[in-house]
Amino acid sequence: MTVILFNKPFGVLSQFTDKGTEGSKRETLSNYIDVPKVYPAGRLDRDSEGLLVLTDDGRLQAKIAHPKFKKPKTYLVQVEGRPSEDQIAALRSGVELKDGMTRPAKTELIDPPDLWPRTPPVRFRKTVPDAWLKLTITEGRNRQVRRMTAHVGLPCLRLVRWSVGDWTLDGLAYGAWRKA
Repeated sequence: MTVILFNKPFGVLSQFTDKGTEGSKRETLSNYIDVPKVYPAGRLDRDSEGLLVLTDDGRLQAKIAHPKFKKPKTYLVQVEGRPSEDQIAALRSGVELKDGMTRPAKTELIDPPDLWPRTPPVRFRKTVPDAWLKLTITEGRNRQVRRMTAHVGLPCLRLVRWSVGDWTLDGLAYGAWRKA
């Protein structure tokens, strides 16, 4: 069994080929990983960064990606605004999205993490403060973290998946991968 941990850069598709418009020049996993027969276990949106787990084991892939296994995924989330206790409490309780109630998310306000610079940089507005949250979910709906923070009035500026289960980005350079 092969398991690869990849620190996916912003703008990279979580697939090996670009099935977009013909002549599209979007970066894919094949720009970074040259290992046969491994596939992403779950997705990480093009505009999100961080840990992407790839494997050649279908059962492991399902255990990571399917919500019924409740695999915790932790994100570092830069949001627009200063979170109130009510907003954090709402995330901790779960919020009602169009596709139903989310499971509660472990949520805490954190100091800005020491991360690589993002290209392009996050927009900065002098008159609007921002803050960082550490948020752990056990689902994985489409754009779930972004939708949850927006629902409580905290639009997401930057989203970095830090861990999936026990696997983390610790010591893994931006755009690099290693076998687990």
